[in-house]
Amino acid sequence: MSRDFDSFQKKIGITFSHIDLLKEACTHRSYLNENQDWPFSHNERLEFLGDAVLELVITEKLFKKYPDDDEGHLTSVRAALVNYISLAQVARDISLGEVILLSKGEEKDTGRAREVILANAFEALLGAIYLDAGYAVVADFIETSVFVHTQEIIDKQLFRDAKSLLQERAQEKFKTTPAYQVIQESGPDHRKEFLVGVFFKDKKIAEGRGYSKQEAEVEAAKSALEGLNEKII
Repeated sequence: MSRDFDSFQKKIGITFSHIDLLKEACTHRSYLNENQDWPFSHNERLEFLGDAVLELVITEKLFKKYPDDDEGHLTSVRAALVNYISLAQVARDISLGEVILLSKGEEKDTGRAREVILANAFEALLGAIYLDAGYAVVADFIETSVFVHTQEIIDKQLFRDAKSLLQERAQEKFKTTPAYQVIQESGPDHRKEFLVGVFFKDKKIAEGRGYSKQEAEVEAAKSALEGLNEKII
């Protein structure tokens, strides 16, 4: 399976001195199961490193840019910047999905599983950039790809917890407390998916899916907020 790593490097504005690091960052574990002669490891060690680099860079930039904000607020903003949904969107913005190496089965997968793969690969890419070019280069890349979304997150209050914000809005506008109910469970035990509805009194307002009840409840709350003209990640 061929990938155009040269075009990707031009896309992100970074040329690797050690291209093997980029190839490793783009190698999903599933690809090795079907391509045992591939000479590079999967990207999970680089993901581990990149996750730490990302958190440090974002923390440092938030600390410097918002000197009057307390640590609780900064923590919430950081979490919104680096959650898997946000990072998956950043990965799409830089066309990272076009160079990730996956098994045939994973290639066909969509939804949350693909989002997680994109987010993890982005963190692995950060680890690779850090090892190849150093802290300053990866920090600049994080600033232009991730940190650039900070003000939008603050302006739209995207750092707020979806369920808490929905409860606040429901009590304010409708004098009621949202209730969550599992509507459906599907899939095998190791990958069970839940469909949860959120209700205002006896009226179903929205639904959400997830691989845990908690995740499905959060997705339902997000959908309900969108219906109330509130958007949250």
